[in-house]
Amino acid sequence: MKPTAVVFAYHNVGVTGIECLLQAGVDIKLVVTHRDDPEENIWFGSVAELAHRHNIPVITPDNPNRADVIAHIAGLNPQWFFSFYYRHMLSPELLAIPPRGAYNLHGSLLPKYRGRAPVNWAVLHGEAATGVSLHQMVEKPDAGALIDQEAVAILPNDTAHGVFLKLTPAAETLLTRCLPLLLAGKIEPKPLDLAQGCYFGGRRPEHGRIDWLQSAWTIHNLVRAVAPPYPGAFFDDNGKRFFLLGSFYCGEAAVNPGKICIYWEDGHFYADCIDNKRFRIEQLSCDGVLLDQAAFNALANNGQLLPTASDDDQLEKGNTD
Repeated sequence: MKPTAVVFAYHNVGVTGIECLLQAGVDIKLVVTHRDDPEENIWFGSVAELAHRHNIPVITPDNPNRADVIAHIAGLNPQWFFSFYYRHMLSPELLAIPPRGAYNLHGSLLPKYRGRAPVNWAVLHGEAATGVSLHQMVEKPDAGALIDQEAVAILPNDTAHGVFLKLTPAAETLLTRCLPLLLAGKIEPKPLDLAQGCYFGGRRPEHGRIDWLQSAWTIHNLVRAVAPPYPGAFFDDNGKRFFLLGSFYCGEAAVNPGKICIYWEDGHFYADCIDNKRFRIEQLSCDGVLLDQAAFNALANNGQLLPTASDDDQLEKGNTD
């Protein structure tokens, strides 16, 4: 008899997780997912479309913990729950339904970077690696015992989007390796040492504000952590809003030591920073318009913008949501 499951899923990892469960012979009784937000940049695959292709029923409740949703899921008698990048917390009443347990795939090497936006936070903090972790679901988020994990490298100029794209095949590798063992009861979960990591809050667009009193490496990490398709890193100058939509760092010395400035050199924009290092700005926009050299010179004084420091350091403070 096939193992049965209800799956809570969204995003590319949700698509991959469902495909891996089907490959492992799991009978998916129901997929619970989200309606796409028209205000969000939807650059990822559709869990609902995949489920429909496999004739799997789909529901999109605003709250999966409603009594009617819980009753519907309980009536399916699933042996397992799996959660792949689903954005709502599941209540203890829901988690008590499957007799074989509930398991979540999280986008970090737990217990590090528990909570929201783990890839963005890892890039922001200049980490050299992250990964995906399959763990037991308990009432507290990302705190249940570990089943398995798979690491990926974060290279110095990877964006958060680029790292996320690495996590999708890492999730496939992890699930292909551990699902047969998990379904057969041959994996012993390992309790997490929660003292070895901490929780992080969600991001908001205003958290992309650049503090020019930070080092070139720190600002570069912010830029690549929120580069498109995320909202981007920005600063305001003379009533105009400038966005840095990509960056490249290789430890070069600043051209204008002792000065914080943005300038054009040899076909690229650069930012000299307070630590006398610089990074290249891959794209620079002003009030929504991408700048070339001529447009930049029309805004700059003597070929340079001199951004001022910001007191807005919420992104570094974290834990806001």
